[in-house]
Amino acid sequence: MAPEFIINTVGVAAGVCSMVSCAPQIGKILKTKSAEGVSLKMFSVTVTAFVLWTTYGALLASWLITVSNFVCLCMAITIVALRLKYGEGK
Repeated sequence: MAPEFIINTVGVAAGVCSMVSCAPQIGKILKTKSAEGVSLKMFSVTVTAFVLWTTYGALLASWLITVSNFVCLCMAITIVALRLKYGEGK
């Protein structure tokens, strides 16, 4: 079995990658004031997944899973809100 340090390092790296992944989309929407191409159906499923992952992490008492997925949840909700605000264009 891998040492705890390696396991935690992989978990932190995965969490950081997940958290950073939504930032470019949020930045683009804010810059262009357009959410063209953002699928509400896809982000509805994404929000649901992050709610489930956050709950799973909390039930396991895993701060890494809980916090990273909660941040991702907030970012996904932000994208949905921006999509609703800006729709398909200015």
